[in-house]
Amino acid sequence: MSYLTLQQVALGYGNAKTAVQGLDLDVARGELISLLGPSGCGKTTTMRAIAGLIELRAGSITLDGRDISRLPPNKRDIGLVFQSYALFPHLNVFDNVAFGLRLRKVPAAELRQRVEKVIAAVGLAGFEARLPAQMSGGQQQRVALARAIVIEPKLLLLDEPLSNLDAKLRVQMRAELRRIQRELGITMLYVTHDQDEALAMSDRIVVMNGGKIEQLDTPERLFNAPRTRFVANFMGFENLFDYRDGALHGPQGSLPCPGLPAGTACAGWRVQQVQVGSGGYQGRVLSRGFLGESVEYLLQTALGEVRGMAPAAQALAREGDDVAFHLPCEQALTLPA
Repeated sequence: MSYLTLQQVALGYGNAKTAVQGLDLDVARGELISLLGPSGCGKTTTMRAIAGLIELRAGSITLDGRDISRLPPNKRDIGLVFQSYALFPHLNVFDNVAFGLRLRKVPAAELRQRVEKVIAAVGLAGFEARLPAQMSGGQQQRVALARAIVIEPKLLLLDEPLSNLDAKLRVQMRAELRRIQRELGITMLYVTHDQDEALAMSDRIVVMNGGKIEQLDTPERLFNAPRTRFVANFMGFENLFDYRDGALHGPQGSLPCPGLPAGTACAGWRVQQVQVGSGGYQGRVLSRGFLGESVEYLLQTALGEVRGMAPAAQALAREGDDVAFHLPCEQALTLPA
């Protein structure tokens, strides 16, 4: 049974054109759903509408059986964690976390018990007296999360909360977020433009494009079987080419690629699948990037630009060199018309 339902939601800002149109989404209780897509696709606009920060142009939003479409933000029982954390700099960790409970006039004994419990849950026991300025970015992020979940919201919304952290800490914190979400059974909607983040954390992922849902699926199916050209490209199939009559076609020519299924209109490969340095096709190196154990190449070919890899130990080609490359037709992602 759906816990959060968006039905035919349309959204926009002022007199500007509609940013989100006809959006339908069902989220189960305790589920973690990521809204994934490039800047301007409508994911943050959708989240702001659920929080009550943007009025609906059309449609409805229902949470736990109650229509919240026209309720003010403070009546929706929703927690928010923003990219900037928005902590009060003059309040210590305990008081930052307790802020929402004090607004709700929770009795002192219950307030202390709930704050201490959630501070321990996010791994900050012993940090209660510290100010935000005395903490790392990852610790501040945990304080913001604790403040959002201590009020026991029906729904927790997170808008790119890890984007200000360095790469290593981001990996640690996404695992921590997932642990907390599962332990507490929180229903969570998570906005991100980082597919690795969405794949690692989500029960299901909504890929958005131009204010609409391109695909809603599990991380595994989305990664291995994207259903549209846009989703395929966004999920790492950077080499995408039209296909007809047994050949791949690009703006500058065509190359044979026999054996693809009947009805294939587009074929795609990830960068790692394209082997540079051997094979039956030829290209010229436009650029190369050393990645440690491998080298990534951008090639100019009859199909246009192709991205591929070679082991660093074998990578001898330089910019301007002609090189062979291989597209494994038997491994192609195929999309119908």
